[in-house]
Amino acid sequence: MINRRTFSKALGLGTGAAAASLADLQGLPTASAATQNGTTAPTALTVTPGTHTSFATLKQIKAGLLDIGYAELGPAHGPVVICLHGWPYDIHSFVDVAPLLAAEGYRVIVPYLRGHGTTRFLSSRTFRNAQQSAIALDIIALMDVLKIEKAVLAGFDWGSRTADIIAALWPERVKALVSVSGYLVTNLEANKQPLPPKAEYAWWYQYYFATERGRLAMEDKTKRHDLTRLVWDTVSPTWGFDDATFERTAAAFENPDYADIVIHNYRWRLSLADGERRYDRFEKQLAARPVIAVPAITLDAEHDPFTSPGDGSSYRDRFTGKYDHRTLKGIGHNVPQEAPTAFAQAVIDVDHF
Repeated sequence: MINRRTFSKALGLGTGAAAASLADLQGLPTASAATQNGTTAPTALTVTPGTHTSFATLKQIKAGLLDIGYAELGPAHGPVVICLHGWPYDIHSFVDVAPLLAAEGYRVIVPYLRGHGTTRFLSSRTFRNAQQSAIALDIIALMDVLKIEKAVLAGFDWGSRTADIIAALWPERVKALVSVSGYLVTNLEANKQPLPPKAEYAWWYQYYFATERGRLAMEDKTKRHDLTRLVWDTVSPTWGFDDATFERTAAAFENPDYADIVIHNYRWRLSLADGERRYDRFEKQLAARPVIAVPAITLDAEHDPFTSPGDGSSYRDRFTGKYDHRTLKGIGHNVPQEAPTAFAQAVIDVDHF
C-alpha cells in the first residue's frame, strides 16, 4: 500500500493532492473495517473533496456498439474497480475517488457512459437507446475488450442501476458491489404507479423530458446547461461546489448524442418510449427483480432527495450475500464527489468481505 508520504509522487499528482480532511467521513460507521481471510481492510487516505480537478489522460477503446472514452489510474495488474457515473454527471464524480483507490493498488477504470464525454457510437445507424440493459451491456463489452474477467463495481444514479444489473444478471463478472441508493433496477410496470407527491416533486425533470418542451431544452446548449446546473443545486443542497467544478462536467454534455440518450432514458422508464427487441430477454429477467448475491455495500445520502425512507430497509431483501448499509450524514446525491473518502472506503471494505 502506498503511504501518505509517497501518495502524490506515486500518482503523479500536484501539490496538495494528499491534503487531509475528515469532513467527508461523516456517517461512515466506526466499525466498518472489513476482513478477508482474517486481514483487516486498509483505511483509505483522507482527501478534501475537490482536491483533484482532472484525470491526467483519457483513453479510447472500441467495445460493443461504442468507442468508449475512459480514465484509468493505478497499476495495470492490480485488482480492478470500475466506477460508474450518473446523470447529470460524468467521470469527474470520481476524480478524487480514483486516486484514493489507485493508492491502495487498484486498477481503476472510469468510463463515460453512452452519450457522454468522448464516448461515441460506432455507427450512425445505431438507435440511440438508453434503456437499462443496453447501458449494462456496454460495461460488459468494455470488460471483455479490456480482458477484465471480474471487477468491483461502484456507482451512483445511472451508475448504481448499471452496476446492480450486472451484479444481478452476470454475477460471475462482479467481485463485489458498492451501490448508492441501493437496488435501482427499473421495473416498468411498477413505474407506472404514482409515487407520494414529495417523491414525484423530486423527479420533476423526468416528466419535463416526457414533453416536447423538455426535449427541445436538452437540445439547446444554454437551456441544457442551466437545467443541469439546477439539478446539481437542488439534489446536493449542502455541497459547496464552485462554477469551475460544474463546468468541467458540463463539457461532457456536449456529446452529439447526449440529448437523445437522456430523453430516451427517462421516457423509456415511464413506458413512453420503446426499447429494442434485442434486449427483451434481459428486461424480462430484470422485471422479476432478481436478487444480488455478490458482496455488497449500499450507501444512502442524508440530503439526497431520492434516498428511500427506512435506512435501506425497502431494498434489503434484494441483497442476499455479505452486506453492509451506510448512511452518509450531510451528503447529497453526488456521493463520490461530495464524500470521496467514504466512497473509496466502501469500495475497499466490500472488497475485503
